[in-house]
Amino acid sequence: MRRAGLGLALVLIAGTGSAATLDSAPRPKPRPVASQTVVPAEAPVAALLAARPQMRPEDDAAPPGAGAAPVAGPGLALRPHPRPTVAGAPVRVREVMADLTLERSARPEPRPRTPYQTASLAAAGIRTQPSAILTPRGGVVCGDPAITGQMIAPIPGRIAGCGVDRPVRVTAVDGVALSQAATIDCDTARALRVWVSDGIKPAVGRLGGGVASLKVFAHYACRPRNNQKGAKVSEHGRGHAVDIGAVTLRNGVSMTVARGWNDASQGKILKRIHRAACGPFGTVLGPGSDGFHKDHIHVDTARYRSGSYCR
Repeated sequence: MRRAGLGLALVLIAGTGSAATLDSAPRPKPRPVASQTVVPAEAPVAALLAARPQMRPEDDAAPPGAGAAPVAGPGLALRPHPRPTVAGAPVRVREVMADLTLERSARPEPRPRTPYQTASLAAAGIRTQPSAILTPRGGVVCGDPAITGQMIAPIPGRIAGCGVDRPVRVTAVDGVALSQAATIDCDTARALRVWVSDGIKPAVGRLGGGVASLKVFAHYACRPRNNQKGAKVSEHGRGHAVDIGAVTLRNGVSMTVARGWNDASQGKILKRIHRAACGPFGTVLGPGSDGFHKDHIHVDTARYRSGSYCR
């Protein structure tokens, strides 16, 4: 009887210890569940990205009983986080981004009308007002980067023989400013550029710092020669002529044809300038040619079979 009681006691003790062992064993902690963030559809993309659940270190490990995670580089064992939802429906970030792009995109402004559109019409033979400007002010004209000015609309002649089909208004030539914009054609503008570059600038040299500007006495004007009634139409009336009355230096000194032609120092330079015009221009007239040109040098691009006429 004593032995049976001892055996029963041992069995009870063993059972109690086993139960205690089971109760005291640590239980595995439940895996954290990523929260479902509700984001309104109109929320910006930055808010959607901020609402994504953050990755935790324990998420990289494989779940218990799943075996070892494949080792093939970082990020392969990570589980995708649930996407943010709106009232239980997943939010599509691309759609939100597309909506934001459409709302923020700037509408193209209407293209302004440029003077080149008018220029194309004028080139086709459509006449407009003579004062209409066809190219921007201060641009390159006549295909020569050394000629600054603007192209203007064709000028109809008020009398027979006058007018310019493709006039330009020149403001500077080879860096030398004109005292007033000269309305001429491109042939005359190119001849003026050659005269300034190869004739006037070398004749002046470094005197007074070089050439600063030219004093323009006359350019386009629909009139007879020398304003004499009954005479032929002047080359000024065709946009072929320019009258230069003085050369101004950078130090402010002005060498005028009227006073400097017979001067001991200025006279030599002005006469060299006069001679250099023969060639680029077909006609060159200055003091001594007649009484009409005693205070300026007249140049035009009229051509003669016998060559340039220089007086």
